[in-house]
Amino acid sequence: MPIPQAKGVLTDIGTEELAHMEIVATLVYNLIKDAPLEEIKRAGLDGYYADHDRALYFVNAEGAPWTAAYIQSKGDPVTDLHENMAAEQKARSTYEYLIQLSDDPDVSDTLKFLREREVVHFQRFGETLNLVHEYLERKKYY
Repeated sequence: MPIPQAKGVLTDIGTEELAHMEIVATLVYNLIKDAPLEEIKRAGLDGYYADHDRALYFVNAEGAPWTAAYIQSKGDPVTDLHENMAAEQKARSTYEYLIQLSDDPDVSDTLKFLREREVVHFQRFGETLNLVHEYLERKKYY
């Protein structure tokens, strides 16, 4: 990123996103740690259980493992900020769908918090994009 403010935003949001993964992992752990095996089977998690027991292993809804391939980067600050904004919107909509699936008020409240943080991140990336545009459009003197 060409300006210190952009580097700071990326560091702050990146750190918070790691915390989001930890929060979701804690939710999943608390939901399955005491679940009887029959309930795990009824939920369609018997394949997951066979591979991981009740241990946490980051997968998507279809069971594909998390991979850094989900993260896109082009090296162009404008492109990368747009990509970050799109990622925040995709995360926001995923939290919304999870809220719709949830029948646990505590889980729903946690997901609502995470959804709102994605909105804030989108806004911060938008503000940063404006700053980067201003920087790139400024006449340079050497």
